[in-house]
Amino acid sequence: MKFLTPATTNPIDRLKVVGHPLDRVDGPLKCTGAAPYAYERHDVAPDAAHGVIVGSAIAKGRIASIDTSAARRAPGVLAVVTAENAGKLGKGKFNTAHLLAGPNVEHYHQAVAVVVADTFEQARAAAQLVQVRYIKQDGRYDLAREKDAAKLPKKEEKPETKVGDFARAFEQAPVRLDQTYTTPDQSHCMMEPHATTASWKDGKLTVWTSNQMVDWSRRDLARTLGLPPSSVRMVSPYIGGGFGGKLFVRAEVVLASLGARAAKRPVKVALQRALIPNNTTHRPATIQRIRIGAARDGKITAIGHESWSGDLPGGQPETAVQQTRLLYAGEHRMTRLLLATLDLPEGNAMRAPGEAPGMMALEVAIDEMAEKLGMDPIAFRILNDTRVDPEKPIRRFSERRLAECLRQGAERFGWKARNPRPAQVRDGRWLVGMGVAAAFRNNLVQKSAARVRIDRAGMVIVETDMTDIGTGSYTIIAQTAAEMLGVPIDRVEVRLGDSDFPVSAGSGGQWGGNSSTAGVYAACVKLREAVAGRLGVAANTAEFADGAVRAGGRSVPLAELASKGELVGEDSMEYGDLDKKFQQSTFGGHFVEVGVDAATGETRVRRMLAVCAAGRILNPKSARSQVIGAMTMGVGAALMEELVVDKRHGFFVNHDLASYEVPVHGDIPHQEVIFLEETDPLSSPMKAKGVGELGICGVAAAVANAIYNATGVRVREYPVTLDKLIAKMPVPA
Repeated sequence: MKFLTPATTNPIDRLKVVGHPLDRVDGPLKCTGAAPYAYERHDVAPDAAHGVIVGSAIAKGRIASIDTSAARRAPGVLAVVTAENAGKLGKGKFNTAHLLAGPNVEHYHQAVAVVVADTFEQARAAAQLVQVRYIKQDGRYDLAREKDAAKLPKKEEKPETKVGDFARAFEQAPVRLDQTYTTPDQSHCMMEPHATTASWKDGKLTVWTSNQMVDWSRRDLARTLGLPPSSVRMVSPYIGGGFGGKLFVRAEVVLASLGARAAKRPVKVALQRALIPNNTTHRPATIQRIRIGAARDGKITAIGHESWSGDLPGGQPETAVQQTRLLYAGEHRMTRLLLATLDLPEGNAMRAPGEAPGMMALEVAIDEMAEKLGMDPIAFRILNDTRVDPEKPIRRFSERRLAECLRQGAERFGWKARNPRPAQVRDGRWLVGMGVAAAFRNNLVQKSAARVRIDRAGMVIVETDMTDIGTGSYTIIAQTAAEMLGVPIDRVEVRLGDSDFPVSAGSGGQWGGNSSTAGVYAACVKLREAVAGRLGVAANTAEFADGAVRAGGRSVPLAELASKGELVGEDSMEYGDLDKKFQQSTFGGHFVEVGVDAATGETRVRRMLAVCAAGRILNPKSARSQVIGAMTMGVGAALMEELVVDKRHGFFVNHDLASYEVPVHGDIPHQEVIFLEETDPLSSPMKAKGVGELGICGVAAAVANAIYNATGVRVREYPVTLDKLIAKMPVPA
């Protein structure tokens, strides 16, 4: 797409609106409660009944019988739905048939019934009356025990890669590292629970829900219920966090829909907080073995990374070796993913799946290798930087500024003051240390479409089924349309999260911001052509500024042109085989300073810095918010987050917010974020990339490395809790 007029060579490059740290346009709605979450949509179904889900009390087995008679007789009860009366459920693309158990039970807290009543209290009371008799079977709940039976996953596109002769090169390397690291199961713990209001009318279903990927999920819900996609509408305009836990249709969507059909009235269902960790998805635990061989000058000659994880039969692995395939040079390479069958709840995407747990291991191993070589860990990383894909050297990175991120971060953080000898720096009772880790996350792009209109009042209206999970989608989309059409941002109205709108990229995989704004860009190009056509000029001669279009010596307000009839542009952005020609990734450096209590082993994070290279930053304020949130999650992963598995009965014990610990304000110090000035024209017309997941990748390792620098104790089993430190701590002076 070419724009020949100098002022509009690429309208985005004018940067009159895009690239500015504007307040979120949805902020006033969020702060005043005018942006309702799914369970709060009282306006769409004022007569809605309430549903409560009953979860399985066993992890594996069969339902021998289920007695709902007492529940059906309870006050206010309208319907009780189980597998016996739900009708046949389709599998869906993401295996939605297993969202309702019966007769087989696949995991603990799998839904076995939904009770629908006039009020929530009535539904909750009646749910307690459902009597289920189970035939329990032995299950597999221990990843370490099942590790040797793990196999290459059939569903994974590249379960292993090999370049050169890793085994021989590693054996011959003069300096070698061979270590194993573990990461635990983790829960998303988003603020808003999974919730849905479902309503049927004339055989068509509308669900107001909390979902990151509207089109994916609408289609899957239709398959599950045996409906054509055109008979299902999904609406999800405001989402109170997802982190990957709301990428797919979950039990509450299906059971609200089934409950509404059975009760013949709209039904609301929200998963009880204590049900969420076992009923929905989680980040699966990993066991990772990393081997690195290097010459004495520090250049890596061999690097191997193997990762074991588990999932339900037919599931998928945690792809924790992804970054090792791309991050550092080394002629001889090997990566391998192995998947064990476990009868725990489904493992699936959580913020930066693959890289987040993979970097927790790799970036500690890199530090350990630097120590063996007697090198500064930053110098070691920069020495082994690469400009090409190490597995496919003919494919270059579109942009790669890892070394600059590390150098600038070191300067800003005061890295020169770090004592490389562990346990040498004290501040009163605190042992103080600094840690670093590279940040890496692939830049994914997805086809995305939008419709942009100028109404008779001159307002620009953007419609796309893109979602905003707290990331600022409303704002950057408004900025894009304002920039492209030359109007103030307050003259743009953005409508999101409705399957009646054009299909967008959705929110996930760090692809949402760049891809969705590129789709809006494409629609604005079409709209510019429509505007120019109505003015009778060529689109590439028109300049859009100050709410008007200028061409041929004339300047006509957009509102005046639209007064003759609404102007509309609709289009999508697609990417073809670009990913085959160039490797697109985002890079950064994480720096952390910690204090560890010399007597108790308690760790406190004192300072944090992230330096990010992620293409053009469309809104520095919302991007910074995304990164500091990700950094906070990284601290949680390092120090406290762990779903504890009961290996006898097969469930996550700490399945509530009281016992699954996450960082709170008091745990997090000042956080600084630096964005390098960068554009990546190969990524999209926006020249942007994703950044929301880059911010978590490497943080936990930087914390662990800082703890080692502070104490001299190397913990390779996350989270790094004080019980793993205290026995090996230096004796207090």
